[in-house]
Amino acid sequence: MAHAHITPSNIHLKWSKNIPPALTVASGSELTFELRDGLNNQITPATTLADLPGLDSAQADPAFGPVFVEGAEPGDVLRVDILELTPAPYGWTAILPGFGLLADEFPTAQLKIWDLGTIDKGYAEFKKGIRVPTRPFLGVMGVAPPTDGEFGTIPPYHWGGNIDCKHVTEGASLYLPVQAPGALFSCGDGHAAQGDGEVCGTAIETPMRARLRLSVEKGKPWVQSPHYLTAPTAPLATRRGQEYAALGIDADVREAARKGLRSAIDWLQAEKGLSREEAYMLCSVVADLKIVEAVDMPHYAVACAVPLGIFVDEDGA
Repeated sequence: MAHAHITPSNIHLKWSKNIPPALTVASGSELTFELRDGLNNQITPATTLADLPGLDSAQADPAFGPVFVEGAEPGDVLRVDILELTPAPYGWTAILPGFGLLADEFPTAQLKIWDLGTIDKGYAEFKKGIRVPTRPFLGVMGVAPPTDGEFGTIPPYHWGGNIDCKHVTEGASLYLPVQAPGALFSCGDGHAAQGDGEVCGTAIETPMRARLRLSVEKGKPWVQSPHYLTAPTAPLATRRGQEYAALGIDADVREAARKGLRSAIDWLQAEKGLSREEAYMLCSVVADLKIVEAVDMPHYAVACAVPLGIFVDEDGA
């Protein structure tokens, strides 16, 4: 199959079917993408907390592409096979004022720079005694929208975009409903790890090199939104094992999620000695939000589940 490469110069900050393609490839082609992180590499290992107010939020969630895939027509499906993902040697997690599930309760910025030198061992160290399993994925994968106009890259849409789905890792496949001729696929927003919900608004954000295969599939009218097929097997390091979860109960599902998260933060402070800000960021990179009950109205139950395997002995065992 043909092989092609997308560079950081092929950047766009809006979804539009009118963006000229950076590349045209045949269905079944493998491509590599050199991707900047979710803030366009504005945060580096040299960044300090004092630098955060100067960040340009207009550069959030850049996408790289687009790639025109021959034969793709509206009504088709673009299958994206995730072949290889290689993060940078560093990553970052931040509490950014005004952003996150508990933004009203965390008005002060915080920043953690991660050393990803242990990623080959399957983890990154949050702090002494806490190891977060690493499982790289791309937060942004999408095709061009069906209508004229420009759409921001921060939200997810039925054609993809910033879906932030941690399950689409190496060995997985993503199915996107083609909306415009050629599909016009783009991707970005590399993450080394994330919990379902990305609750503080950031994961372990990192630049990423991705190798993907793009294939057109026809006759699948049921794919009207992003669908995914997980990798056949998960390495031992990514199995969650025993979890401790806090339930949030409320008539509003978002508020139920906020309550579950808030309670998990309280538990991490009380039982694990974390500061409230540390607990919030840790939940964003490792805790999963789960709708555990959605039929017994008027209340929903949402769990915020923390895997206990992240806590290791002082000697690293």
